[in-house]
Amino acid sequence: MSRLAPSILAADFNRLGEQIKELENNGIEMIHVDVMDGIFVPSISFGMPVISSIRKETDLFFDVHLMIEKPERYIKAFAESGADSILVHYEACRDLKNTLLKISDYGKKAGIVVSPESGIKTIYPCLPYADVVLVMTVHPGFGGQKMLEKELQKVRDLCEIRKEKGYKFEIEIDGGVTKDNIQVAIDAGTDTIVAGTAVFKGNIKENIKDLGF
Repeated sequence: MSRLAPSILAADFNRLGEQIKELENNGIEMIHVDVMDGIFVPSISFGMPVISSIRKETDLFFDVHLMIEKPERYIKAFAESGADSILVHYEACRDLKNTLLKISDYGKKAGIVVSPESGIKTIYPCLPYADVVLVMTVHPGFGGQKMLEKELQKVRDLCEIRKEKGYKFEIEIDGGVTKDNIQVAIDAGTDTIVAGTAVFKGNIKENIKDLGF
């Protein structure tokens, strides 16, 4: 059974606390938090202060996606701010294995993120140390893009190697999810579906229902 992780990047920050409560009231258990530094990706979003602030108001699982250069520098800070999982781009890490181990040492779920430009074979040696693998189905850094459905082949390949090797990592996708393509992602084997605009644009309750959750 897949689950939905709304990305607060698409939320109305004037009503963020209210909208998070609305997610809770509609059965959501996880939110996705996109952290962008303006270097690894062109956009800049938010960081530890925002996470710490909303952490005080909710018990939802915080899935924190670091789109930043050298993320190993900030693992402690994000762990202490309230992240439950910390996901890093292997393209941004100097030492992916050690970064994952560092995240685990803080008692958080450790995740690897793969961008559309990257293959997944490079991350195979680090899969034993990952709790999550996030496949980007858009180019990281901007909301509102159309899903690159060809990236779902990475999900299928990850399902195969997980079964073959007995790994325990969950598979997540992020980008371009709509009510018209979400079933394709679920059928590919995705455990967690990240959606931003599809959840927050318009009526949140109806949008969650339309997405099948």
